[in-house]
Amino acid sequence: MGLQNFGFMEIMIILVIVLLLFGAKRIPEIAGSFGKGINEFKRNLSDAQRQITEPAPRNDRVGGEVAEQTTAEEERPEPKRLLH
Repeated sequence: MGLQNFGFMEIMIILVIVLLLFGAKRIPEIAGSFGKGINEFKRNLSDAQRQITEPAPRNDRVGGEVAEQTTAEEERPEPKRLLH
């Protein structure tokens, strides 16, 4: 069953149930966490796709030593938990 099968009344009923379950103060926090989770998923998906499509990095020898390959991987905070 896809979203095209939902009518206005069904969506309103779902929204009222969510409001009753979580309360008005928690809904923006939950929506923000959900959005951050989706963004993190997309970022990880694109990183994985990039690693698959790019050739493996080479270690070039410079002056008898192996040159270090630096990756620009940034520290990402751990996702916020919805339920404590």
